[in-house]
Amino acid sequence: MEEWSNTLTVTPTMNKDPWDYPNGEVITQETKKRQPKQSRTGYTTTESRKHFFVDDIKHPYNEDKQFDWCRGYHVGGRSLTWGRQSYRWSDFDFEANAKDGVAVDWPIRYKDLAPWYSYVEKHVGISGEALGLPQLPDSEFLKPMELHCVEDHLKNSLSEKYDDRLLTIGRVAHITEGTKPGAGRIGCQYRNRCSRGCPFGGYFSSNSSTLPMAEATGNMTLRPNSIVHEVMYDPETKKASGVRVIDAETNETIEFKAKVIFLCASAVASTSILMQSKSSYFPNGMGNASGELGHNIMDHHFQVGAKGEFDGFNDKYFTGRRPNGIYIPRFRNLGGSTNQKDFIRGYGYQGGGARGSWTENVKEMAYGPEFKEAILNPGGWNMGLNGFGEVLPYHENHMYLDYEKTDQWGLPTVTFDAELKENEMIMRKDMQQQAIEMLETAGFKNVYGYDNKYTLGLGIHEMGTARMGRDPKTSVLNGNNQLHEVPNVFVTDGACMTSAANQNPSLTYMALTAKAAHFAVEELKKNNI
Repeated sequence: MEEWSNTLTVTPTMNKDPWDYPNGEVITQETKKRQPKQSRTGYTTTESRKHFFVDDIKHPYNEDKQFDWCRGYHVGGRSLTWGRQSYRWSDFDFEANAKDGVAVDWPIRYKDLAPWYSYVEKHVGISGEALGLPQLPDSEFLKPMELHCVEDHLKNSLSEKYDDRLLTIGRVAHITEGTKPGAGRIGCQYRNRCSRGCPFGGYFSSNSSTLPMAEATGNMTLRPNSIVHEVMYDPETKKASGVRVIDAETNETIEFKAKVIFLCASAVASTSILMQSKSSYFPNGMGNASGELGHNIMDHHFQVGAKGEFDGFNDKYFTGRRPNGIYIPRFRNLGGSTNQKDFIRGYGYQGGGARGSWTENVKEMAYGPEFKEAILNPGGWNMGLNGFGEVLPYHENHMYLDYEKTDQWGLPTVTFDAELKENEMIMRKDMQQQAIEMLETAGFKNVYGYDNKYTLGLGIHEMGTARMGRDPKTSVLNGNNQLHEVPNVFVTDGACMTSAANQNPSLTYMALTAKAAHFAVEELKKNNI
């Protein structure tokens, strides 16, 4: 192909309007029947993006405890549907397990990843504001998006009333100046239709950037509809020899040979492949001598915080549809007075402020000239803070395969047995209390806290099922993301994470992948793998 066109086929609703749908974009009962688990998350609640997510009937999974596994199988994967929030981790995160005596120590530190963060950021394009915070290192930034006036008000209040917290615009993988490499990537158009895919490449996705660049080299073979279910092992070389695939359209089994294999299919899928890669050499799954494969599932717990209204700024509004909100970085357990007695680790807040719409005036008793005038004016300003907290790596939080319940290709289905525990539950109380306090201190009215139903998986940040570590007896991967037992197999998605931090993890996945790919190339040149 001369031109990368997959964005057009994978994102067919990217230019449609709500009125293009018979039901006004409201998800239908038929869709709910086909996607009962996907739709309960809220991410598939519109007809315009349901196609990104699996049919639960065709792609089942099991729950010993509720786990909201939200996923789609399409070229580009989650790079088309991610929230694009992009934050570096710090040594507060990479050193946390060792300092707290939790799980195992990370085999790397921030300094090992810092140059790879920069490498990725310069390619992707990260919009944001430099702050110089040790717990949230700055990225290679494009110009930040603007705060709304009510957000700016809260920012000023925090700087005046607190010495341990601040508000900034979210750091997102959006081009806000210039262009970036790929399929003609240009600046964000402020449509805020990102959940449908972006025809402008304004936000980073594989389809708009890395895939067309790989295709342009002439060295890429893209084979969709391929279900990788096993990594093959050669006992003579003590290396992996390739992967075994089922063609989803023909059911044909195909083997592909390879010198190096990267698993980056998302935490659950990559670990499932390793678990199915059984042999006399790996009776419990490839790379599972430690017994940790499938264990230590983590996510980010959220759906807790506060909302409030603000009297004022009635003469102000905003232009465009900013595809981003605000961020309040972690301010708990960073040393000194920030340390808490009741819980370890921390949380940040995402959220934003906006004006209500004219629909606030549509009530049964509304009528007359006052009503006609009211619907021409926007409602009042409001502000919401939604906490994102760290989940600790508990060995008992795990996934396993059920060989009795198989899918349409005869492969075992995944079962989840994982839940929040005491540290997270205590943290959630603080997340709500502090959100209420910050809004009330800033003069917001009718402030109320909330703690909505949350179960693991809902954050869509599954991590930890094939963790990195220093000791092969307690971890699956080493500091280069290699399987301890099979050096030419690398795992660079969420499965590799040793702890969860509280920042969105995708930027860290990308940096780890770039670092590991560079290492693999150098090792190949040396004939070490």
